Amino acid sequence: MRRGFKILGALFGLAVVLAIAGAGGVVYVFYHYGRGLPEYSQLADYEPPTVTRVHAGDGRLLAEYATEKRVFVPIEAIPRRVVNAFLSAEDKNFYDHPGVDFLSVVRAIVINVANFGSDRRPVGASTITQQVAKNFLLTNEVSIERKFKEAILAFRIEQAFTKETILELYLNEIYLGFGSYGVAAASINYFNKSLDELTIAEAAYLAALPKAPNNYHPVNRHEAAVARRNWVVGRMVEDGRITAEEASEAAAEPLVIRRRDDTEVFEADYFAEETRRELARLYGDKGLYSGGLSVRTTLDPHLQEIANRVLRKGLIDYDRRHGWRGALQQISGGEAADVVAQLQAIERPIGVDASWQFAAVLATDSKQAEIRLADGSSGRIPMAELKWARKWIEGQRIGHEPKQPGDVLQAGDVVLVEAVTEDADGAAYEAGVFGLRQIPDVNGGLVALDPHTGRVLAMAGGFSHLRSEFNRVTQARRQPGSAFKPFVYLAGLDSGFTPATMILDAPFVLDQGAGLGKWKPSNYSKEFYGPTPMRVGIEKSRNLMTVRLAQTIGMDKVVDYARRFGVIENMEPVLSMSLGAGETTLMRITTGYAMLVNGGKRISPTLIDRVQDRHGRTIYRHDLRSCEPCQVEGWRNQAPPELPDEREQLVDPASAFQIVGMLQGVVQRGTGRRIAALGMPLAGKTGTTNDNLDAWFVGFSPDLAVGVFIGFDEPRTLGPQDTGSNVAAPVFKDFMADALTQEDAVPFRIPPDIRMVRLNAENGELARPGDRNVFLEAFKPGTEPTGRAVVLDGGYNPSTGTPASGTGGLY
Repeated sequence: MRRGFKILGALFGLAVVLAIAGAGGVVYVFYHYGRGLPEYSQLADYEPPTVTRVHAGDGRLLAEYATEKRVFVPIEAIPRRVVNAFLSAEDKNFYDHPGVDFLSVVRAIVINVANFGSDRRPVGASTITQQVAKNFLLTNEVSIERKFKEAILAFRIEQAFTKETILELYLNEIYLGFGSYGVAAASINYFNKSLDELTIAEAAYLAALPKAPNNYHPVNRHEAAVARRNWVVGRMVEDGRITAEEASEAAAEPLVIRRRDDTEVFEADYFAEETRRELARLYGDKGLYSGGLSVRTTLDPHLQEIANRVLRKGLIDYDRRHGWRGALQQISGGEAADVVAQLQAIERPIGVDASWQFAAVLATDSKQAEIRLADGSSGRIPMAELKWARKWIEGQRIGHEPKQPGDVLQAGDVVLVEAVTEDADGAAYEAGVFGLRQIPDVNGGLVALDPHTGRVLAMAGGFSHLRSEFNRVTQARRQPGSAFKPFVYLAGLDSGFTPATMILDAPFVLDQGAGLGKWKPSNYSKEFYGPTPMRVGIEKSRNLMTVRLAQTIGMDKVVDYARRFGVIENMEPVLSMSLGAGETTLMRITTGYAMLVNGGKRISPTLIDRVQDRHGRTIYRHDLRSCEPCQVEGWRNQAPPELPDEREQLVDPASAFQIVGMLQGVVQRGTGRRIAALGMPLAGKTGTTNDNLDAWFVGFSPDLAVGVFIGFDEPRTLGPQDTGSNVAAPVFKDFMADALTQEDAVPFRIPPDIRMVRLNAENGELARPGDRNVFLEAFKPGTEPTGRAVVLDGGYNPSTGTPASGTGGLY
């Protein structure tokens, strides 16, 4: 008996020693592997990388930016059947264990020992909490040390967070294949459904993916995918989460993938890219691609659609006027099937209209060219659709008009064509008639903005963003030519002159210094017109008058106005700059014109109205004015709030209105008179640089400022007769024709203290009874014409009684 007690005592002592040793071992493991672990409390502030969405002014989607296409969904919004599927597949005892499921660990050890040496995959025992610890705080390293750390962190996480929070972290973070991060993204990408639309079978399939999405690819490994899905369904029955009947239906359901619908994105690529750059500047790449921002831009989709269309049309029209540059390539003839095969093997040019098709010329006769299309159908190009295709000659000149189709096309030519239904006179064509098309090699830009706020409403930065991402609205720095002149004349008006001031239009020679020769500017017409009213100088774009005015007021003042209106920074104070020799962008000069029509108040162009973070908090607003009366739940017939006008006044509003009136004369009587046919209150100015390298038209209605630039990316002449008047102005006209309605036909706003005086448009003198060509001119009080006219010759400033500033050398 005693001996038995001794043995029991020894065993008990040994058990105590082992227990103490085991406890010590556990303490040591926790101490050793628990040191330096990541701070798990950061999970409380978990903000997963989510998609930043950029929207137009009307809410339509423009672009999405993300490193991980994830949609974060709170656990309360995740359907229970989805949660149950993942619990059965990954951690059926989730709600019962403290972070580590010891029973599962023991079972996994026994099974893996039994399977040792076989081809069976080792069984794991990681809980969902352990997976959260690994995914958020550790690496994917396979080692005993990482498993210890994972277990320790799982215990700590369970003590710090509720089970529901842990589930929320897990279900929004896991990668499930098909570029899907989180269950919401996977539901859309695999089944084109929201989470609450998933069937039990579909939820079970998603729950089968966390371990190895590629192993259960629904197409490449369909049988394995179905088997794994049905395994999850079986586990759900065992766990009592679904009935046997529901399981039977789920197992019988075919595994069918429905790719997500294409997200409807409004086409405004240049605008979207410019917005992306601005967001990256404001919030960095991490904030842009992971921050889940909601961005409301200034874009007006209606105006953007017009901008895209009229700019492309203008570029194509210009290109057709300058001849045919030849076929895309040549193919050999042969059977119809061989021709079609050769066409289908040719890569389609990017950025061309969807309606343009490849065609091969089969033969030509005196009336038409027979063609074969890439889809195997046949057609013809009549001579009427080939008359434009004169041979292109270097220098943007063209050859003789073709007399027959063979002058343009040869058998085997591969060309672009478009189906046409009527000829230039509107007569209907029969079916199967096509027109010859050509991708323009010229390019350009168009921008439209609100002159009162600076909100950019439309931006087309080129013929096609796919062909060239270079934005000719914001990135192309070119000479504006005569489009800069309004700022010279505005400086003159602020210097005491009036639109009726007479300026000498006569030869001008400036000695530039030793070895530099003499500068001799001239008018476009190469003629001289003598003393002429200032208004006519801008209407007819007279260079000599502009130079004399700049010489009179001094180039330092012109430089100040160019800087003040943001057109050109740090412009050199030399007279050639008064004719637009400095470089600017279309965005800058259009914004400058906007500040003319708004009464001379400073605005900054903006593409973004508001930015909200992932929680809906507004973190950026372009309009920073406070408006407490705006903070109401709804409108109850109260008067609209009056917001303070905090814009800086740059110039005398009267001077700004005078220059607006002079620019209105450009449209009515000057270089932009083709626009007058619209019958709307419009104003603007053409611009053409030396050798016709650049063509501009910048103008406005009372509430819309628009700029157009056309030129080659590698500057070369547009042609001997191609100017802002016949290249850029038609695009401006087409845009305004579609953008404006009769409701927009309001007159330009007249500031206080302006006197409207009737003048003779031919000589700028006071109108007399019987004069026919009469218009109203704006004058500041006390500056109305009296009959005496002083002529500015560039050498004397009558408003100050001092010699004109400048470099001298006036002859």
